[in-house]
Amino acid sequence: MCNFPGPVGGKPATFSHDDVLTLFHECGHGLHHLLTKVEDLAVSGIHGVEWDAVELPSQFMENFCWEWDVLQGMTAHVDTGERLPRALYDKMIAAKNYQSGMQTVRQLEFSMFDLRLHSELDAAAGPVPVERVMSLLDEVRREVAVLFPPPWHRFPHSFSHIFAGGYAAGYYSYKWAEVLSADAFEAFEEAGAGKGSLLDAQTGARFWREILAVGGSRPAIESFKAFRGREPRVDALLRHNGMVNA
Repeated sequence: MCNFPGPVGGKPATFSHDDVLTLFHECGHGLHHLLTKVEDLAVSGIHGVEWDAVELPSQFMENFCWEWDVLQGMTAHVDTGERLPRALYDKMIAAKNYQSGMQTVRQLEFSMFDLRLHSELDAAAGPVPVERVMSLLDEVRREVAVLFPPPWHRFPHSFSHIFAGGYAAGYYSYKWAEVLSADAFEAFEEAGAGKGSLLDAQTGARFWREILAVGGSRPAIESFKAFRGREPRVDALLRHNGMVNA
């Protein structure tokens, strides 16, 4: 379900870059299901995959939408048919990485608060005072935050992800899945270095065999290591976010 805009005024539908990202993202989930080789439904495709790894294939696919060679072949001006100009592409990359460091520490703050909230405060022992919740958040902020909200701000009261969104003690999965997907995509960057294309058939076949095909039939970390031949690293994500030199 992508909710793309329809055609207007007799012209064809036009997609924003965000729409294309959404398409590729959901396609990754679709590929996870379609290319499974597991016959047991409970662990085929996404089923049975740990919460913090289900977004690996989908976020992995998003990376292609930021590649110049890929975008050149899938963009056209609605009136002129002109492909995406390189100057505009460079502006898109600059905007993508704008304040990525701030976005990262924000996610770290939310993730660490979520983990500590569920591991250190015992609701079974009775109501947890709001002051303790806020002091815990302040402790996390002092460790990782750059900007501090005013004292009257009550962020935890509206942190719906961990109360109504199913992310209790699992909000970290947003960032962890980015680490996995960026590192997996780096395998294609390495295979395509000097070839002018990321679409390396051997690497793609290995990604299918070790990630997509096995679903939840084995721990996700084992699938990742089978594909990459090592433990995950954060380097690729930092590079993709413009936080280290390319």
